[in-house]
Amino acid sequence: MLQDGDLAPLFDLPSDGGDRLALADFRGRWVVLYFYPKDDTEGCTIEAREFSALTADFAAAGAVVIGVSPDGPKSHHKFKCKYELDLLLAADEEKTAANAYGVWVEKKMYGKTFMGVERATFLVSPEGRLARTWRKVSPKGHAAEVLDAVKAAKPSA
Repeated sequence: MLQDGDLAPLFDLPSDGGDRLALADFRGRWVVLYFYPKDDTEGCTIEAREFSALTADFAAAGAVVIGVSPDGPKSHHKFKCKYELDLLLAADEEKTAANAYGVWVEKKMYGKTFMGVERATFLVSPEGRLARTWRKVSPKGHAAEVLDAVKAAKPSA
């Protein structure tokens, strides 16, 4: 399992806008990388809307926010438009990033076992190292907690 201080696994994934999002492209900046299970579901929508509402605050603190789920680019685009989200969304349909970050896990719900994304957030330093990790995240209020951590890390703009 990844630990704070480890090099953040690199990824290069399609985005909601048809471009690609590669972690390497953000070297020199703080990156808030949050993994979520599915577009347009209750918890994921709460989390996305809270991160989106704080996008300008994250930018002022020198950080960019990237949401990652197994949904495809079209689903991400629809999700962003529906809720007027102001953040980057990466499509991890092959679960390569989710596996690299250890968030593609066995889950249980209503007596059934299945594979899915564990809600988690990683704060990646400008040098590409994991500065802080949150696992099994509860969506409500999480974005503000992450913003406080970014500000405390004294990121450079």
